[in-house]
Amino acid sequence: MEGVISDLVSRFEQGRVSRRELVKSLTMLATAGGGAAAASARQQTPFTSTRIDHISIQVTDLPRSIAFYREVFGLSILNEDRENEIVRMGTDSILVSLHRKPPTGIVDHYAIAIEGFDREAVTRALEQRGLTPDRNLDYGFYVRDPEGIPVQIVGT
Repeated sequence: MEGVISDLVSRFEQGRVSRRELVKSLTMLATAGGGAAAASARQQTPFTSTRIDHISIQVTDLPRSIAFYREVFGLSILNEDRENEIVRMGTDSILVSLHRKPPTGIVDHYAIAIEGFDREAVTRALEQRGLTPDRNLDYGFYVRDPEGIPVQIVGT
């Protein structure tokens, strides 16, 4: 599934997929995560991913983007970080995080929720695989995928 998500984000960044198509596709991927292949993959990993938690998009015009996600997808503002110009929108949980900052028009990261999130245990498991988790304001606790895309890791 990681390859599919990477390809989708790449196509979005190249302008070949609209924001609407990106959000719709990632939502469908997140809800279709069941099945034997997913169960098999879970058995071979140090933790269980349960869903795409949210997607963060860097925007030019925050009010315009808020209106788009309200009017087209029926999302509401769930919380704001006014100082850093970040608005998080969804229905009952955050689906889209809008951040007014350049470069705009990109998905700057997405978050995957995992069961039983324990930052220390996850850090050890990632480091055993040669990955270096990090933490910052933009991505929270994250690791970069093979293409360099930040993947935030959160609890369910």
